[in-house]
Amino acid sequence: MLTLIPNQDARKTLRVLCVGAHCDDIEIGCGASLLALQAGKPKVKIDWAILSGSAERRRETQAAMSMLVKPRARGELIFGDFHDGRLPAQYLEVKDFFESLKRRPAPDVILCHERDDRHQDHRMVNEMVWNTFRDHLVFEYEIPKWDGGLGQPNVYIHVTRSQAEAKVKALLQAYRTQSQRDWFSSETFMAMLRLRGIECRSPSGYAEAFHGRKLHISGR
Repeated sequence: MLTLIPNQDARKTLRVLCVGAHCDDIEIGCGASLLALQAGKPKVKIDWAILSGSAERRRETQAAMSMLVKPRARGELIFGDFHDGRLPAQYLEVKDFFESLKRRPAPDVILCHERDDRHQDHRMVNEMVWNTFRDHLVFEYEIPKWDGGLGQPNVYIHVTRSQAEAKVKALLQAYRTQSQRDWFSSETFMAMLRLRGIECRSPSGYAEAFHGRKLHISGR
């Protein structure tokens, strides 16, 4: 398996923008990878943008971010005021929100929903990311859900068992409002991490997986 090393100056801060339709999406999709990036990069700044969520859910996101992103790496936590499950109906307003993200410091890597996700809000976020950020490295994360839709990813990030467990701990401790959902469990999240770890022969046995639609490989 080929490992691609980004052409990143070690003296420069790696800026990561994570975008999610709902308050727990980023943690589910790439929480362990964010821990791995912080462990592997001397300088990293992680911004989160969430499009919808009640006041209670926003507080849960703040708690989860504090568990997964160290203070030195913590960037902005940006919330939109859109209705859960109704993003396509607010197309113009969502477009304006993404244009405001473009005016912030340019990210080196963007983590967002996968293009073929069966949730309409997730697909909307993906469309807006690609429409807004046309010259950026975009990795699309996956979300397990009752209607399925998991595909065959082509980008993997190895994570340690402790990073995998820290992700699950943050989800279960922070998101008390989701505790009654039958799929929102440690078994679900660890199973996904283990399955993707098998696929990429992760040394720890755990990994998170992404879809990389357009990757530019420099010969330098």
